[in-house]
Amino acid sequence: MTTFWVRLQRDVITAQGADARTYLHSQLSQDIASMRVDETRQSLLLQPTGKICGIVRVTCVDGETFLLDCDSGTGEAVLVRLNRFKIRVKAELSLGQETWTAVRNATAPVNGAIPAWNGDGSAWDIRGEWSDTSIAQGTQDDFETARIRSSWPVMNVDVTESSIPAETGLIDFAVNFTKGCYPGQELVERMDSRSAVAPRQLRYTTVEQGTLVGQEVRVEDRIGVVTSVYGCHALALFRRA
Repeated sequence: MTTFWVRLQRDVITAQGADARTYLHSQLSQDIASMRVDETRQSLLLQPTGKICGIVRVTCVDGETFLLDCDSGTGEAVLVRLNRFKIRVKAELSLGQETWTAVRNATAPVNGAIPAWNGDGSAWDIRGEWSDTSIAQGTQDDFETARIRSSWPVMNVDVTESSIPAETGLIDFAVNFTKGCYPGQELVERMDSRSAVAPRQLRYTTVEQGTLVGQEVRVEDRIGVVTSVYGCHALALFRRA
């Protein structure tokens, strides 16, 4: 697979203030309190019921400033949810949209970039416009194929506000089980402690050319509904066997 770069639009929330670190730590599924400057971690923002509000990536800019970036069009819901419990908190939250550069199918770390998706070293994002003559510019189709093959969901496409974390395949990357309380934690912890399998699970699968989003597919004894597809590559929500 050839390394390539594409432009992305990302929603970016800036959290700044004396309480920014502690407040984000109290609201997100990831451990924010221990983050070092320039460190990046994937996280989930949940409703108190345990349903997903947003998939966010958190970057520590300095001791009192954090960036939360998420898929374009999803930042407003994240901002509204974060502001809902922000009472007597010394932190300001502001939302903007920025152009980023995504490097995919990488074989080595990219200078100035932060890890993307599952952090396996093949996906990197750079804040702002960037290009490298040694790396080819790709297309959105290239990006979508890489995303699907990496089993990385998009909010409001593969994951919705009715989804629970155990469906997404993101638990290993976005949830810290020792950090303490946050809204929605009860459902996450209960399912993990009981080794419970979610009623639906998002999985990568290969499909026939011409398969459409919303179409049912069968893999062995499991039936799934396609949520993202490009060519013969798809993500589908499979019902529990």
